Parts: sequence; structure tokens; C-alpha cells
Amino acid sequence: MSGTDTDIEAVDAANTALYDAIERGDLEALSGMWLGEGADDPADPEGGEGEHGVRVVHPGWPVLTGRGEVLRSYALIMANTDYVQFFLTDTEISVLGDTALVSCTENILSGGPAEQDGSAGPLVGGLVVATNVFRRTEGGEWRLWSHHGSPVLVEQDEDGPGEDETDLGQGDIEL
Repeated sequence: MSGTDTDIEAVDAANTALYDAIERGDLEALSGMWLGEGADDPADPEGGEGEHGVRVVHPGWPVLTGRGEVLRSYALIMANTDYVQFFLTDTEISVLGDTALVSCTENILSGGPAEQDGSAGPLVGGLVVATNVFRRTEGGEWRLWSHHGSPVLVEQDEDGPGEDETDLGQGDIEL
């Protein structure tokens, strides 16, 4: 880790708040975490748009640029996910001036709609390696500039799962 302990702690708190907001489905809180909320933010002269604007890459998605597109993508994900929980591991934080880089592994547990009998829907696990880039605003807050998530795929033998492996379906990712 590089940067002052205070900066690293502040970036870690901002990173944790990002995942907490997604887990709660709180789009308003999530919106406040991205650059460009205030058009007069000197750290974000283009208000989250344009050449220096915010960007996100969700696993399997193209690059989305600008606050509007980024927030729409999260609204879509939240609207179609009944349950999601993140367990972050391998977190590394580097701070250089007013820019911070966070890399981590998102161990994701998500669930589909409840069954007709009211019981919980199916749970699916997945691994995503993520990079989050934060910028410090003039007010000293750390705001997201970019998020990039790439899925971690698990290899399987051609003959099927081994003794200690479960039978994963098409598109499933083992935790």
C-alpha cells in the first residue's frame, strides 16, 4: 500500500460504501459516490461526462461512459437482482496525490426471485476481479472515477467435475 494511512483508510471506507450501497439497492447513495454530482467540481471539470468522465465495465458488458449511462446500468442491475452480497478479498489500495487505485476480488453471492411457495430463490456464487479508481474532490471526499470488473472463470475437466468439485451449470462460476 502506498499513500498516507489516513488517505488509505478514507479510500477503503469509500470503497466499502460502494459495495454496501449496491447490496442495499440504494441508487441515491450510489449516485453520490461517483464524480460529477456537482457540476462545479474542479476534480471533474466535465461533470462525469466526456474525455475525463466516469466509466464502468461490468463483467461481459461494453465500456459505459458518463454518469447517466453508469447510473442507468446500476439501476438495471439492482432492479433485476433480488439479493446480492459482496465479500471482498485481496484488497490492495494505492494512493498517489488525489488519485487512488483499489484492486480487489469480489466474492459475490446473488439470488433470483423467490419461489412460488415463498421460499428463497436460487443462490449463485461468482468471482470478479475489480479495479476501482477514486479521485479526491476539492472538498476532500473520495469519489469513484472508474470501476472495471472481470469475471474469474474456473476450469473444468472435459470429463466433468472431479471428486471434490460440484457440477456447475453453463455460466455458473464456482466460489
